Amino acid sequence: MDTTEVDQKMRQVQKEYLDFLDDDEDQGIYQQNVRDMITNNDMRLVVNINDLRKKMPERARAILDNSFEDMVAFQRALKEFVASADPVYSKQHEEFFIGFEGSFGAKHVTPRSLTSSFLGNMVCVEGIVTKCSLIRPKVVRSVHFCPATKKTIERKYSDMTSLEAFPTSSVYPTKDEDGNSLETEYGLSIYKDHQTFTIQEMPEKAPAGQLPRSVDIVSDDDLVDKCKPGDRIQVVGTYRCLPGKKNGYTTGTFRTILIANNIKPLSKEVSPLFSADDVAKIKKFSRQKDSDVFEMLARSLAPSIHGHEYIKKAVLCMLLGGVEKVLANGSRIRGDINILLIGDPSVAKSQMLRYVLHTAPRAIATTGRGSSGVGLTAAVTTDQETSERRLEAGAMVLADRGVVCIDEFDKMSDIDRTAIHEVMEQGRVTIAKAGIHAKLNARCSVLAAANPVYGRYDQYKTPMENIGLQDSLLSRFDLLFIVLDKMDPDHDRKISDHVLRMHRYRKPGEQDGDALPMGEAVDILSTKDPEAVEAEEEEDMPIFEKYDHLLHGTSRSKKDKIVSMKFMKKYIHVARVIKPQLTREAADYLSEEYAKLRNQDNLQQDNIARTQPVTARALETMIRLSTAHAKARLSKNVQLQDAQAAIELIEFAYFKKVLERKRKHHRAKEATDEESEDNDDGDDKGDKPKKRKQKRSKDGPPRQRKTRKRPDEEGYDPYDFEDNDDDTASEDEQENPTLKARRAARRSRSAASSEDEAMDTTEMPVTNGTARNIDEKRLKKFKASLFNLFQSEHAQSLNLKQVKEHVNKGSAADEFDDDEIHAAIDTMMDENKIMLSNDILFLI
Repeated sequence: MDTTEVDQKMRQVQKEYLDFLDDDEDQGIYQQNVRDMITNNDMRLVVNINDLRKKMPERARAILDNSFEDMVAFQRALKEFVASADPVYSKQHEEFFIGFEGSFGAKHVTPRSLTSSFLGNMVCVEGIVTKCSLIRPKVVRSVHFCPATKKTIERKYSDMTSLEAFPTSSVYPTKDEDGNSLETEYGLSIYKDHQTFTIQEMPEKAPAGQLPRSVDIVSDDDLVDKCKPGDRIQVVGTYRCLPGKKNGYTTGTFRTILIANNIKPLSKEVSPLFSADDVAKIKKFSRQKDSDVFEMLARSLAPSIHGHEYIKKAVLCMLLGGVEKVLANGSRIRGDINILLIGDPSVAKSQMLRYVLHTAPRAIATTGRGSSGVGLTAAVTTDQETSERRLEAGAMVLADRGVVCIDEFDKMSDIDRTAIHEVMEQGRVTIAKAGIHAKLNARCSVLAAANPVYGRYDQYKTPMENIGLQDSLLSRFDLLFIVLDKMDPDHDRKISDHVLRMHRYRKPGEQDGDALPMGEAVDILSTKDPEAVEAEEEEDMPIFEKYDHLLHGTSRSKKDKIVSMKFMKKYIHVARVIKPQLTREAADYLSEEYAKLRNQDNLQQDNIARTQPVTARALETMIRLSTAHAKARLSKNVQLQDAQAAIELIEFAYFKKVLERKRKHHRAKEATDEESEDNDDGDDKGDKPKKRKQKRSKDGPPRQRKTRKRPDEEGYDPYDFEDNDDDTASEDEQENPTLKARRAARRSRSAASSEDEAMDTTEMPVTNGTARNIDEKRLKKFKASLFNLFQSEHAQSLNLKQVKEHVNKGSAADEFDDDEIHAAIDTMMDENKIMLSNDILFLI
């Protein structure tokens, strides 16, 4: 077939495509689409292959099987049609492009099933974007001027990524035929954007035990920057091979690429579409008088997770966010809320992260061991094509204005963990390495889950000891929740009931015993699911979910309404936009509560310890949480009720009770009980010798109590404490008769404080004749005299007799008696300043 016949055939094909676009007599769909394209200043028209298949089945087959020639003809037809519709607009652009969508049947593939049989065909491939190159300009037409001859020369360029069958030489002209030098007119030359990216097979579609495969995509002009790493996309394009050259010869193996003509994201939409009805429903929902909007939204969050009411409230606040402030001096106060969940295994921490991942408009998941410091922030890498150094964004930069979910946060190394300090407070990543100085925005919330230092939470240690992270990092988290796996029969029964109901639940239309898809191929052989589109158009967005016995159970009454996921996404999207103003009343309340939180006095009672340090950031946390609560109500002002809700969340997250270990042995307790019984009976029966309770062995006589051997005796064991606690106690009491009375006094004081935790217990004088109170003035005098003695002797311990002589020296009229001295020593022992043992005072 000579060139004339080829040209004639191409013109015929072009005329057929022109008739397809000019569908004014039919429904006028593509005529309207071309008008919209001109209005939006675009240069790509998306055509549904199904429409082409209906009207011109032969052309549809040709474009799928031999796409390059037909694509060129289709694009020329579009340019001709645009020229007839709007001549001025057609001259502004060098070329117009065609994109395809619709059902591709057997040509809808994954990177694994993209084989050599598809070369030259149009295919639809879906996968996850793993890496993107930089956008570079590529010359399409260069214009050169010769000063000697005053002539202008034009040169067009095309390579193997173009649709033309024969690529032109890539040599740039510098001289004309006569050897005269040429000047390039850069203003008249035309360039196009060029980018390559790689998409990888989706992990859930890859066969078991095999690594996912990938394919390179070339995108030009308006398709550049349509996706970023981590996005799930469908790419429609023509599959082509590029010949590889080695030492001037073409090798037998070829590099294959896909030249894209349409890119469609499969990921969730960042901005949902709103109808007038949706806006009306959102307004109506926010103005409910009979129920608290914030409580209802928090209750509807992650309904598959049982309990955790406060954590759900905090997650809702995180999704809503505070208000970001950029001050006049350039400093920024963040509005993002960071949360850390720390606790025992199997308390649904990771499940909470998964829920946020599917609900938040933009969310990226990562794990502690699977991510490095540069992987979270930004890395300097070498470009494969140009071998230049360039920046590659990390997870936190990609999640700008979104949420980063970090699981196994405690497994990260300290070096990697410090990389996120700047991001969590400043909201940006500063890079200064390999000659690159850059600041990247990373204004994201962090939701992290971690296990305690010991694997499980040790309730006898303080929260700080359990968490094991540095204060500089903890203060950047607004809320830190300790989630414990408590063993409570009622609670366990509720959880087991909830979990079993979740396992019994089936989606509407799902059959019992349905086989799971093996997942090697794609789900739907089309770029759009027709059934889903129809269902979306017909279905009205419900505010509340219908009550389901298996899903909601008997614990939740039918009156407790659960907000549907679809409505919640739209509601949160609207609420995030609002910027509430802090009122004077709320500000005063927050300032007062912050002062109380900083005060140490509220930690003295009931062994309460803080989960994180209280810094000035805690005040900003209060403001952010109260702002998020106001956003939930779609309120323009942060009122007192918002501040109170924020303080309630903070008080739950900031304080944790620490249990005390019982130091006394069981046997010692029994002995004390017997002593008290003997003392009670002593008034009536007289003094009888005390008998100790002997433990019986299972089948034998009572076990005799071992006596502790003296240091000078044979077989003496200095570490044999177990059986001699009571003996040593009685020895101490015999040697120091006041010790027993002081211990009894201290025991009675601790018992009184444990009976009533809220009341402030004051030390009551012991009225057994061995100890009494000493007034403040005398106590000060005794302290001063005692510390002078310690300093003059240069010793850490003193004999009690020596102390008595020293404090009464030179003051015969105003001497301290024994009771006063022991009362003063007791007071100082309670203050942990000194310790008395065997009539020797030790300085602590």
